[in-house]
Amino acid sequence: MAKKFYVVWQGREPGIYTDWNSCKKQVDKFAGAKYKSFSSLAEAEQAFVGSHGASTAKKSRPAQKTMNTATSKSTAKPNTIKPNTIKTYTAAEIAKMAVNVKIYTDGGCDPNPGEAGSGMAVYRNEEIAELWYGLYNPMGTNNTAELNALHQALMMAQIELNKDNSVVIFCDSKYSIQCITQWAIGWQKKGWKKAGGEIKNLELIKEMFALHQQIKDKLKILHVNGHVGVEGNELADRMSMIAIAEKETKFTRYAESIDVAEILKMQAG
Repeated sequence: MAKKFYVVWQGREPGIYTDWNSCKKQVDKFAGAKYKSFSSLAEAEQAFVGSHGASTAKKSRPAQKTMNTATSKSTAKPNTIKPNTIKTYTAAEIAKMAVNVKIYTDGGCDPNPGEAGSGMAVYRNEEIAELWYGLYNPMGTNNTAELNALHQALMMAQIELNKDNSVVIFCDSKYSIQCITQWAIGWQKKGWKKAGGEIKNLELIKEMFALHQQIKDKLKILHVNGHVGVEGNELADRMSMIAIAEKETKFTRYAESIDVAEILKMQAG
């Protein structure tokens, strides 16, 4: 039998549970209980976060059998899942991924707010294939530049997926990743509003979210730290700097031969 995950929105202790018995304890004879099963943890987390925002979900674990039932009940505590936590991937982990196309994105702004630009590096079968830069904004922000870069990567990913290529996007902006893969789910359900006030970059986020929804089942967007020596990220960073230096408003393919060593000698953003 396929494993299921249970979201309890209204019950004795709202959260995500990994077995029916634990879920049942939260909703059985609870007035107004609201719960649902999902086939994957990712779906359960999205459903729970969409309703609760940044709330912490609980993942249960079966209590160990013991002769002292009272002690077992009092000491067996559920594990905690933090749906808004994003794993950061290292260069070694990325290298092990068997993927046709790896896309790295970055955005820069100096100062913030100030002159902003976006960059992208595309690898095909582990070889650098394309570099892109542009979307210069004289009064931009770092977040907008990062979102713009990710938007371009999503559009390229859709093209590659249509060619039956496997694709992963690597982005060093947790804000951008969470906007599209987590927070936008709840914002949309609430009429594109949030309790904290204005959703900045809303129109861009709407467009990106709509695109991501079309391809999310075939695509992963993963986080990588910036300026730690991950080549693709470093190249995307240098492209964002070229965008600012050349004040390039279009998103343009880097036309010169790709000399990685020389490009990386440029000042990092």
